[in-house]
Amino acid sequence: QVQLVVSGGGLVQPGGSLRLSCAASGSIFRFLAMGWYRQAPGKERESVANITMTGKTNYADSVKGRFTISRDNAKSTVYLQMNSLKPEDTAVYYCKGNRPLTQAATYWGQGTQVTVSS
Repeated sequence: QVQLVVSGGGLVQPGGSLRLSCAASGSIFRFLAMGWYRQAPGKERESVANITMTGKTNYADSVKGRFTISRDNAKSTVYLQMNSLKPEDTAVYYCKGNRPLTQAATYWGQGTQVTVSS
């Protein structure tokens, strides 16, 4: 029904930047709350950043001040700008969408590897 396609992952040096994009198919993006999650080897999946339908944002303490989540409803895309990357940011990153008005569905994009290493 709704496909989330993630791009922008890769390898970057410590202190560098990456921008992840998550593009949603369909016509309901404006009704979705979106979020970015990550999972490092041997660790549980954790929430990184979230953005509501109206643009309100929340961040994990570990990324606050370094990462920025944003959305462009005209493009049905959510972004995660990652600056000042650290080796501990290395993880598989996932894009998530949910429908807060109905709580009827949750959508996940494919994982994309982000590796921060020198």
